[in-house]
Amino acid sequence: MHDMNRGLKCDNCGKGIMYGHNVSHAKNRTRKIFKPNLHRARILVNGINKSMRLCTKCLRQLKNKKENIKNTSQNSKTEDVKAQPLVVTA
Repeated sequence: MHDMNRGLKCDNCGKGIMYGHNVSHAKNRTRKIFKPNLHRARILVNGINKSMRLCTKCLRQLKNKKENIKNTSQNSKTEDVKAQPLVVTA
């Protein structure tokens, strides 16, 4: 259950709501709220599984980081590379 005070913010990068205007062809401006594209994800943080709300940019970065760790562990035979957990810095 998430805290109501957090609002719509990414738990990793802090990306949140932005404000602007809808502009029609006649240049009429009405207020608009731009919300971040947040998804719930279970992430391993310091050896503990946590449920976090992450924006898609952070999800893509973590996915690439995870694939890079997997590829380096397949190429090298050292056990210390395989034991590295996926870490999110807030």
